[in-house]
Amino acid sequence: MTKSPTKFLFQQVDVFSSQALRGNPLAVVVGADTLTDSQMASFANWTNLSETTFLLQPTTDKADYRVRIFTPIGELPFAGHPTLGSCQVWLASGGKSSGSEIVQECEAGLIRIRRNGNRLSFAAPALRRRGPVEREILTRVIGGLHLAEGAVIDANWVDNGPGWLAVLLRSREEVLALRPDFAAISGLRVGVVAPWNTGEDERHADFEVRAFTAAGFEDPVTGSLNAGLAQWLIGSGIAPSSYVASQGTVLGRAGRVHVHQLGKEIWIGGEVTTCIEGTATL
Repeated sequence: MTKSPTKFLFQQVDVFSSQALRGNPLAVVVGADTLTDSQMASFANWTNLSETTFLLQPTTDKADYRVRIFTPIGELPFAGHPTLGSCQVWLASGGKSSGSEIVQECEAGLIRIRRNGNRLSFAAPALRRRGPVEREILTRVIGGLHLAEGAVIDANWVDNGPGWLAVLLRSREEVLALRPDFAAISGLRVGVVAPWNTGEDERHADFEVRAFTAAGFEDPVTGSLNAGLAQWLIGSGIAPSSYVASQGTVLGRAGRVHVHQLGKEIWIGGEVTTCIEGTATL
């Protein structure tokens, strides 16, 4: 006997932007506890967004809610813009935290989130992999990004779950000029960062970031990458303890990621704008 379709509350939000259509979109299904893994995967494949999330009851009393994060081809243990977008939808759907912070449960563990006005911020999770990028891999990246050998100032693993590595270039212009060969870097998640030129660029941000996914597309604004980058850049003295990263420029977006170090913790924040509200029949 075929199970009758069920309607679920649904929102599509734009993360890391106060303006609709200028950040990174996220689809969120509310109260998805009765959905199977297959249904979640199929819906995420159908939305064809970089991520689709499903809000569920937590499995621990230490968390306010649980989230599962799917790309069109698989599930992720953690991702940044889905964390902030999912939290915003949870709050908009009546969610209330018993503490001063909101605690999200995901496969990567418990993620703490703070709300400050219209901005949400998550505590950057610990890096699963850090340190210099192996020479063979870096050579692939340099070739795939069509960079001269001396263009890369430094490179580091900044993996907090998805598998990011990052390269540091000298200027924003170099970052914006990149036209990657995705076939050459297939299977790698590559982040690129460079400082804005304080003498030439307007003071809208401090760093320019781009994110090239293992699936062969550029991600508009990436919380997990920026969280890993912040730990590397601040930890090595390349970036100050607070800064703003711009991302999505080449794609016509205007993402802004707000980074703050508080004590030993780094917080990654941005605004979330609701674009679509309704129901999804699954």
